[in-house]
Amino acid sequence: MSHHSSTPVKVVVTGAAGNIAYSLLWRIASGDVFGADQPVELTLLEIPAAVRAAEGTAMELHDSAFPLVTGINVSDDQFKAFEGANAAFLVGAKPRGKGESRADMLTANGKIFVEQGKAINAGAADDIRVLVVGNPANTNARIAAKAAADVPAERFNALMRLDQNRALSMLGQKLEVPSSTIEKMVVWGNHSDTQFPDVTFAEVGGEKIADKLDRDWYVDEFIPRVAKRGGEIIEVRGKSSAASAASAAVDHMRDWVNGTDGKWTTAALPSTGQYGVEEGLLFGFPVIGRDGKWEVVEGLEISDFQRERIDKNVEAMRGEWEIASKLF
Repeated sequence: MSHHSSTPVKVVVTGAAGNIAYSLLWRIASGDVFGADQPVELTLLEIPAAVRAAEGTAMELHDSAFPLVTGINVSDDQFKAFEGANAAFLVGAKPRGKGESRADMLTANGKIFVEQGKAINAGAADDIRVLVVGNPANTNARIAAKAAADVPAERFNALMRLDQNRALSMLGQKLEVPSSTIEKMVVWGNHSDTQFPDVTFAEVGGEKIADKLDRDWYVDEFIPRVAKRGGEIIEVRGKSSAASAASAAVDHMRDWVNGTDGKWTTAALPSTGQYGVEEGLLFGFPVIGRDGKWEVVEGLEISDFQRERIDKNVEAMRGEWEIASKLF
């Protein structure tokens, strides 16, 4: 995706009638992802039962008269939707039903992401970037990547930026500093309750912050609170965290395309064995965005405390993949 060409970037958003998309589409349309002078063409993909609602969303996008939007398509045809796509936000997923096991949810979602992977494989542009937001995001992304056999696996990411942003915000409040001043924060692993928000390397103004934090607060309050923040918001707001998820998806894709100026962030991408993480798992790592690609920050010293928590994520994701791999 070259910087600000006059050719529109073709963007697909799935689950387009849903809550997250309702925030996300406006941010993409206003230039927050691909740049303030980069035209975009939007495709809203939904299941047949939700196409009419997605058409309503499209009407509102039209009525917002965004100068950058060159076209808006609504579709329930996956193969048509991904034709020529440069970027895809896979937001649509099947939530866990009442009394449904995690295994049931994995299988139901797996079928959706196999289909989408095949459609991306068949039609997407060579520079496609796929960000999976729909949960279980890491395993869904791996499923889609495997189903898209001809697309390099690293073009499939899962969203961990929400966990990263949540962690930064909580740390900023605790330390009474703007969260933007905190560097080298990372959330390892899976977007689930095993995730590991890690402050070991974090700095403010070049100074390590780990020593300034009460150990008990960090282990017993901070780590679980970041991991369970989604549930906390449902309890307070009565609805799931949609706007913050959309905002994190914007941050992730923008940084993937435009880079991070040497700064660390968190992205879930296919492991090639870094930090002893089993190859192929879609794992949250510390990354730097450079030249349109993510580079995993390598060579960090990992303590026993970190190792144990990283391994717990590897184990959990291996368990998810055992269930999901039966789809192939």
